[in-house]
Amino acid sequence: MQSTSESTPANSRSRVLFASLVGTTIEFYDFYVYATAAVLVFPHLFFPPGNETAALLASFAIFGAAMIARPLGAVFFGHLGDKVGRKKTLIYALLTMGVATFLIGLLPTYHSIGWIAPLLLVLMRLAQGFAIGGEWSGAALVATENAPEGKRALFGTFPQLGAPLGFIIANGLFLIVAALLPSDNPSRPSEAFLDWGWRIPFLFSAVMVIVGLWIRLNLVESTAFSKAVETGRVVKLPMGEVVRRHWRELILGTFYMLATYVLFYLMTTFSLSYGRAPVEPGPGQLPGLGYSYNDFVLMLIFGVVFFGIFTLISGPLADRWGRRKTLIMVTLGIIAFALLWVPLLSLGFVGVLLWLALGFSLMGMTFGPMGALLPELFPTNVRYTGSGISYNVSSILGAAVAPFVAVWLWQTGNGSPVLVGVYLAVMAGITLLALIIGKETRDLDITR
Repeated sequence: MQSTSESTPANSRSRVLFASLVGTTIEFYDFYVYATAAVLVFPHLFFPPGNETAALLASFAIFGAAMIARPLGAVFFGHLGDKVGRKKTLIYALLTMGVATFLIGLLPTYHSIGWIAPLLLVLMRLAQGFAIGGEWSGAALVATENAPEGKRALFGTFPQLGAPLGFIIANGLFLIVAALLPSDNPSRPSEAFLDWGWRIPFLFSAVMVIVGLWIRLNLVESTAFSKAVETGRVVKLPMGEVVRRHWRELILGTFYMLATYVLFYLMTTFSLSYGRAPVEPGPGQLPGLGYSYNDFVLMLIFGVVFFGIFTLISGPLADRWGRRKTLIMVTLGIIAFALLWVPLLSLGFVGVLLWLALGFSLMGMTFGPMGALLPELFPTNVRYTGSGISYNVSSILGAAVAPFVAVWLWQTGNGSPVLVGVYLAVMAGITLLALIIGKETRDLDITR
């Protein structure tokens, strides 16, 4: 009788790369559609009219609510992934995200149903966070558990590449809709856009989910998980096992990701607010760069191209130098970048482009190796749970509060982003300390 690992067909390299890339691209597309709308649409439609800064903060608070749900999703989907397999779990996560995003596109606004509107928005946002809590770790495991020897970090960059691709698609679609429904006011979308145009990117997610499901249904389980089943290493309660035996790795993994999360949400969500804010603000507004939505989103997409390029570059470097050494150097670069915000932004248009290019390049370099590093911290029987919890608990410490803290520091600095940069430097310093304490994982056996 053949063993499970021998009788189970292997995923081809192209199938692995495509499945991990397409799935996370769809998940991140759904997530970024909300992030863009949180800045552009929801402050106008889902909260009482009045103070624009207060509405923006409320919108960011709901944005951050998803981060609270992400660890819960990591535990739930991690349990399934470590018990019944990666394939089924990834399908469930994708369906959850797709349904929640589609329903946001159908929600009535505050003008129609009052406070029930933001309440429903919170519920859908929680569902999005719950889903992405199980998506990332599963996609990373599909990539790394099927990677050839010596190329785990390279393969691990493909689910990471879904982040810049999802951002470009989501914001590109918003940009097209905004261009077709132009506004005379650069700080506010047109009435047609606010009436119905903003719903199009949310409803379009249904098409992308169908494509993603078709691709993932053709996956087979990895050899690593099949071997764990065959040898009886699957545990009844992965959550209990990972907390009891691998608590140190959970803590280190959480802080490894901290600088990555803070940098990303400052460079996307906060920067969109700061870039579009008027140079000479009115009542209830903060001063910013004064770009129109269309112009600044094009500049953001320019920066995110660097994000994608350097995500791919980071993989071979992390395979050659090791994850720890690569990330220590990149984190030092993030600290230096954080302290140069005001000098860069004071250089005008060229300075803003340079700021975006540098920030997103560093983002790719720090985000790319995480696709291999976090899964490598844990053995196969708790890998889905452990990597997912580390990744998503860090989202609370970093991403959930980063946009909210950034707006508060923006206010505290009288419209200057200098304190926002200091905040990033402090968070990167914590990540640097965790990396110094941690150990190299490049040469660990992924089937252990």
